Amino acid sequence: MSVINTGSFPKLLWPGIKRVWGMEYKRNTPVWNKVFESLTSDQAYEEDVEAVGFGLMAVKTQGGAVSYDTAQQGVVSRYTHLTYGLGYSVTMEEIQDNLYEKVSMKRATRLARSVYETEEIVHANVLNRAFNSSYAGGDGKELCATDHPSIAGSQQNELTTAADLSEASLEDMMILINGATDSRGLKVNIMPKKLIVPRQLEFDAARIMKSSLTPDSANNAANVVRGSIDEVVMWRYLTDEDAWFVTTDCPEGLTHYTRMAAEFDEDKEFSTKNANYSVVARWSQGWSNWRGIFGTPGA
Repeated sequence: MSVINTGSFPKLLWPGIKRVWGMEYKRNTPVWNKVFESLTSDQAYEEDVEAVGFGLMAVKTQGGAVSYDTAQQGVVSRYTHLTYGLGYSVTMEEIQDNLYEKVSMKRATRLARSVYETEEIVHANVLNRAFNSSYAGGDGKELCATDHPSIAGSQQNELTTAADLSEASLEDMMILINGATDSRGLKVNIMPKKLIVPRQLEFDAARIMKSSLTPDSANNAANVVRGSIDEVVMWRYLTDEDAWFVTTDCPEGLTHYTRMAAEFDEDKEFSTKNANYSVVARWSQGWSNWRGIFGTPGA
């Protein structure tokens, strides 16, 4: 029996085995790290605090005093790290009876796949719940809303009228992004970066973003949204086939904190002589500044 160290798991090789089948599918490329800013943490939780700046200047009358404003604390967003873990056992009998290769060797690969799947689903759920008021951020509103509270009044990062993805609705989204203001109502310079779509909208998005002329039209008109987005990202884990989003370069938007990267470990039980393998990771995800993403649930 020979042992090859593959990561933190030993792979036991047995002669005469040609193929072991089952669940060994090609892994998808991670998408969550294209959507979320990734940071590290060394605490039980992280808090992002919004610093609200000053408003507009006021007219100073002759001989009068300069008006003073007060800096304020705005929204507080807390990221509480959760611990995720999973493991499997290989019995002493499986190893002794040369069944490790047939039954158990592939379990390490499958455990790594579980890590990937968990990361994708947990992060995609932030967008899947973007229009659900049961999942509120620091300002008490869901991620995408038409009435985010601020000192300057309600603000929005959701289209007023829900719309399916099209050139016209994407234009409306760009207009909304270009009109964004800070909590004092002052214009902010944020730019669209990525169009995030579910698998059902992948080809519609490609047609809209790559056509030189207005797509699905006989009119010889320029496609004005072409080139306005850096990248189209199709995310298989988005569950609403109509919802779509545009991320911006606004700081402190969608955020991921890694408290502990995935750690693989192994041990042997004294009483059973079984070999146990596990993986544990700690992280959190969410958003601080909702201006980092704009969206609509679709018509």
